[in-house]
Amino acid sequence: AAPAEEEAGGGMGKTLLLGSLFGLWYFFNIYFNIANKQVLKVFTAPVTCTWLQFAVGCCMASLMWATRLHKFPKLDRDLLLKILPLACVHSLGNLLTNVSLGKVAVSFTHTIKAMEPFFSVVLSSIFLGDTPTLPVVLSLLPVAGGVALASATEVSFNWAGFGAAMGSNLTFQSRNVLSKKIMGGSKPLDNINLFSVITLMSCTLMFPVMLLTEGFIFTPSHIAGLGLDAKYVMTRAIFAGICFHSYQQVSYMILQRVSPVTHSIGNCVKRVVVIVSSVIVFATPVSMLNGVGTGIALLGVFAYSQAKRLSSKPKAA
Repeated sequence: AAPAEEEAGGGMGKTLLLGSLFGLWYFFNIYFNIANKQVLKVFTAPVTCTWLQFAVGCCMASLMWATRLHKFPKLDRDLLLKILPLACVHSLGNLLTNVSLGKVAVSFTHTIKAMEPFFSVVLSSIFLGDTPTLPVVLSLLPVAGGVALASATEVSFNWAGFGAAMGSNLTFQSRNVLSKKIMGGSKPLDNINLFSVITLMSCTLMFPVMLLTEGFIFTPSHIAGLGLDAKYVMTRAIFAGICFHSYQQVSYMILQRVSPVTHSIGNCVKRVVVIVSSVIVFATPVSMLNGVGTGIALLGVFAYSQAKRLSSKPKAA
């Protein structure tokens, strides 16, 4: 009886840990989107905000390695050259997300980002030779239709915000396809170390872009000179950076414990939670058709994850 009790206790412990990780994933994501939007509404410098988020991530990754919370990876020139294209698209994807968040409502940006499966299927088909099953293709119809309906009825709609969010979909899914293409089946780094190295490289890549486009303007004197509360803007921006790195690290910790399909369903639920919380916090006006469009798109994403799960099951001989 004792071993059975220990096994039950261990199972309960794992369930509690996984539940806590999902809670933290959603918590950090909600607060990143809220704090980031609060900053971008008044401090319209998306390149600076993107670089700052990477810089905060670099500090957190360095602290993780310095305190031995995670083992420092073995790196060489060839591996870094393999990772460089991933860091380039990662940088661009996050920059475009911040441009979109600065231009339109948080809820609308995340509705557009529900189109990620569409780009994933198209890019995987073109570059990896993956042929999607009929259920997968059919599941993309409500995603595209829902996003179209939400876009047509969105109060905060503008083409710059819409285009930036669509561009971030393309770059993030390109990163995933590139990762499979470049890394192949080999796993020289675990997910947490790979994300940390990409963050360090993205910070280095974004710094000269920031200097050329916006200059080094994240200083108390410059922010105060814009007529803004420097303490508020800087603390919110750094807090957004902490939440940004934390939610992605926790996401990888969850991915190590569950299947990719379970993770994608969790990601779909997370998007619903972020959309609802941002609508409440920012009192975003949502029409009936806009809400229906968002709901259809998110249901389509859920259907897509189920279709992918069924298509990935090995067929009986």
